[in-house]
Amino acid sequence: MKEKVILAYSGGLDTTAIIPWLKENFDYEVICVCVNCGQDDELDGLEERAISCGASKLYIEDVTDEFCDKKIVPCVQASAVYENKYLLGTSMARPLIAKRLVEIARKEGATAICHGATGKGNDQIRFELGIKALAPDIKIIAAWRNEKWTLDSRESEIKYCEEHGIHLPFKADSSYSRDRNIWHISHEGLELEDPANEPNYDHLLVLGVTPEKAPDQPEYVTMTFEAGVPKSVNGKEMKVSDIIRTLNELGGKHGIGIIDIVENRVVGMKSRGVYETPGGTILMEAHNQLEELILDRDTYAFKKEMGGKFASLVYEGKWFTPLREAEQAFIESTQKYVTGEVKFKLYKGNIIKAGETSPYSLYNESIASFTTGDLYDHHDAEGFINLFGLSTKVRAMKQQEAGIDPLSLNK
Repeated sequence: MKEKVILAYSGGLDTTAIIPWLKENFDYEVICVCVNCGQDDELDGLEERAISCGASKLYIEDVTDEFCDKKIVPCVQASAVYENKYLLGTSMARPLIAKRLVEIARKEGATAICHGATGKGNDQIRFELGIKALAPDIKIIAAWRNEKWTLDSRESEIKYCEEHGIHLPFKADSSYSRDRNIWHISHEGLELEDPANEPNYDHLLVLGVTPEKAPDQPEYVTMTFEAGVPKSVNGKEMKVSDIIRTLNELGGKHGIGIIDIVENRVVGMKSRGVYETPGGTILMEAHNQLEELILDRDTYAFKKEMGGKFASLVYEGKWFTPLREAEQAFIESTQKYVTGEVKFKLYKGNIIKAGETSPYSLYNESIASFTTGDLYDHHDAEGFINLFGLSTKVRAMKQQEAGIDPLSLNK
């Protein structure tokens, strides 16, 4: 009986070419697994394609709700944004895909898992760290890093497929390299490979329009949260995945969530890409809008710092680590009272606050108002400032004693 290999299968040219390559070079029985994280319309015809290329079977695993509840929500609660822009659409999905690959490998008794991520990118790290964490005994085959892999271009992959009787509608020039799920779609390649070029948005965008082409009238949106979890949009309660789908439609319509970024990959190089995350951008902003009303100053500041660290962990593929678990436990503890309603309007790429309420709000109008109230005595500030600025004043006094004019040091 042949040994089995689980192939992370997307139906694209790379993973299609890998099917006959695995059979030819390793004599494996190839079992394809496509993990659906919300890229539903890309799944049509996949089973027929995989089987016709030599796979013995194809699993299509729908993990969209698990992706939203177990990966997206924790990252939203953490305000996890990599390098101040990237909302981790691909990064969040990879640990869940790796987990499902391992589960099916165990079910099938497979001895190896193969992926088609290139040796230049982040996904090879994310997939392999996940597999190593969950199944250290399973062999990992990274086709693009394997010495037996000699296909170095789309042209050579197409030729290889044709030589093996596989005739599929792939073109050598193709289009952008894309990754899509319910949270986002990423675009790389073509004119984006030169940072000097402006993206061709008319050719590139999939989920929405540019702000210039968005409606001339703003649209108001209301959302509610309970303990940091989104619960409704415009008065309609729904599960998280449906909330994201609804926000994707609204955001895409109004040109929300389009970013052009040169990011620092884990492997050391910079890469340029355009990301569309319309619903995710709205959800992040709405959560932040509510959170600033509820968290105390010290917790808010520390959590903001933790959010950056959490984003780096996810980006680097370190989901299955004690540190990620510990950071998430802290983040979840901050969400206990993040309950309430936020209102905002969408207008030509902007998310504009329009009010927020919470039963746990720490905002006190009688204290914050410019009108003097009973709870705040302006004179109290004098003693506070004297103590808060004591070290600054002492330093300046000692400089003067040494014959140094503090003003001369701050020109």
